[in-house]
Amino acid sequence: MAEETTLENLSEAVQGTEEQALPEPKIDEHGRAYATGKRKNSVARVWIKPGSGKITVNGKPADEYFMRATLLMILKQPLQAADRATQYDVMCTVSGGGLSGQAGAVRHGLARALVNYEPALRPVLKKGGFLTRDARVVERKKYGKRKARRSFQFSKR
Repeated sequence: MAEETTLENLSEAVQGTEEQALPEPKIDEHGRAYATGKRKNSVARVWIKPGSGKITVNGKPADEYFMRATLLMILKQPLQAADRATQYDVMCTVSGGGLSGQAGAVRHGLARALVNYEPALRPVLKKGGFLTRDARVVERKKYGKRKARRSFQFSKR
């Protein structure tokens, strides 16, 4: 008899662990969520708050800062994947690297900030690969080579 009650208790305990509680949102006193994103040599600090979908990068509108359409597309990917394109205002400061790395850093920071504001979005953003830091960086130059792998031109005579 004692075994049956322990097995029942065990099954009840297992059923309780299947429903995992979501972590609480990390929101500051101004109602914003913050996250840092990185890509190549760029670092982006991103704040999001409920709004109309306005994106500001270093004090300028995003389409004025990132002039290329591909960079804007990269920037907005997490919002579109989470279906929140017009629900949050995004304010970010980004430094270091070039425009491509900066756009990737803002995308990474934006995805992390969305998870901080709405933890339920984590599976969607994780599946899209937006939460993973892209670790690819420029390969260093080797001695005896012109670049990282490119050799000097060979002359037979």
